[in-house]
Amino acid sequence: MTKQAVTRKDVARRAGVSETIVSYVLNNNRYVEKGKRERVLQAVKELNYQPNRIARALKGKKTNHIVFIADNISTEHFSQLIDVMDYHAYSKGYLISLIANRNDDDFVSQVISRQCDGIIVSSLSIPESYLHQFVAAGLAVVVLQNRNYQDLTGAAVIHTGLYNGAREGVRFLAGQGRRHILYVDRFSTHGHFSGRGDYRLHGYYDEMEALGLAPYVITGCTSPEELAAAVAAYCAAHPVDAILGRSDKVACIAMRAAIDLGRRVPEDVAVVGFDNSSLSQYMRPTMTSIEIQRDQIGKAAVEMLEQMLNGGGVPEPRSFQTRLIRRESA
Repeated sequence: MTKQAVTRKDVARRAGVSETIVSYVLNNNRYVEKGKRERVLQAVKELNYQPNRIARALKGKKTNHIVFIADNISTEHFSQLIDVMDYHAYSKGYLISLIANRNDDDFVSQVISRQCDGIIVSSLSIPESYLHQFVAAGLAVVVLQNRNYQDLTGAAVIHTGLYNGAREGVRFLAGQGRRHILYVDRFSTHGHFSGRGDYRLHGYYDEMEALGLAPYVITGCTSPEELAAAVAAYCAAHPVDAILGRSDKVACIAMRAAIDLGRRVPEDVAVVGFDNSSLSQYMRPTMTSIEIQRDQIGKAAVEMLEQMLNGGGVPEPRSFQTRLIRRESA
């Protein structure tokens, strides 16, 4: 037989007080005489009472639930980022859930119907209209910008440094005398490829043009094998002397393709990745990578969201810089 959930009425009966007094104690929003408060808290403990978060949300109260929306929730970058956010969110009384973006008409309504308090978004593929709908639904929204948006009115913004990081990567390679620098985009089975609005690719183009170098981008690949073949074909036909990858993973695939062609790293081809993942540190040769300040960004995202949830309005944008971690590949 299914066990009945403990209600506030049960707590009130055990403590010998009214349900209103129980509500005051649990919400901590009214003075309650010490003896009654202690009896209520003891009853809560004895009965193992758990407040119904959804019911609280329907009454206009906080659920203390945050949703983090990302493109690929299996990557090390996002797992580390949510680990930081989870730590800071939990210390403030919030629980956080990780959800992969799905570009379909039902996605927004599904998220809103879960009655979360706020949303943190780091997604290249999510339509800007989705963000507008979240804001219009009364949710607090914090966006980690990895691409250009037209209008994020009502949402808090964090600039994660991707644009300047890509430019720094190109300058670093060019400073070594590299002139034919190839950019390698992500691979995707869902067609999620980078356009000029993507800050990493945008930074690459702008710095290449500023240095008077001809840009070339490998994109549109649907698998690691297809990506490796495309890099190998291009390197075999052109004097590529440097590779900048959108992530450490694609930079690793590209580096392996160059090595299989007989190119030496870094003597013939220098390679720089993005994210400073564990892959970059333990592969051979170890990979130079552009590090995103996840600890500071994750902490800031939770702080900004909490400010909005506590009625502090939309905070001013915050900006962070990347850092080039030099290793053996460049």
